[in-house]
Amino acid sequence: MNLVAVADAIAWSALLLSLTAATALSVLAFLKPRAAFLWFAAVTLGIALMAAASISAPAEFGFAPLVTVLAFTAAVFGGSPAAATALDLAMGASVAPGLHGGIVVTERPTADEQRRGIVAGARREVLRSGLIIGILERVATAGTIIAGFPEGLAIVVAVKGVGRFTELEAPEARERFIIGTFASLIWACASALVVHLALR
Repeated sequence: MNLVAVADAIAWSALLLSLTAATALSVLAFLKPRAAFLWFAAVTLGIALMAAASISAPAEFGFAPLVTVLAFTAAVFGGSPAAATALDLAMGASVAPGLHGGIVVTERPTADEQRRGIVAGARREVLRSGLIIGILERVATAGTIIAGFPEGLAIVVAVKGVGRFTELEAPEARERFIIGTFASLIWACASALVVHLALR
């Protein structure tokens, strides 16, 4: 056995162990939100990325389906805690949560309301169903990268932006939308990149 084969065996072992840990921690962070689970998942996902990048030989022993399933699962489940953690770091508890997974914002008063001395408009919940939309977004994102069609990311972002366009008038909604979407997409892309690098 030459040195390249030994290095590949070590890289595959590191990849499988770290990706399994990243997947388990991502699911755990999704089910029981704790920042520590996400940070450990991020570290192990980083190790998996480095291990995948160092592999020079193609997958053996049926590793390809296992790596694909693990990375896809990590992408779908880890993105929600990643988005929540990014939002907490950026915004803290600056907005009130809504009853349906969104945030409560105060609309600007209409011209008629301003004439009558009303300085604050009605309160309404925006960005509802963010959890489900995020899961679908990451399924599509990871799927396009794993399938070798990264151009599909543009479609995912466009559909989400168009679907949320009317809710982005309030600055709080815009900020949350951008931060949450980027964190979710970055997590899904990093997870899917493990498959792309390992099986190239």
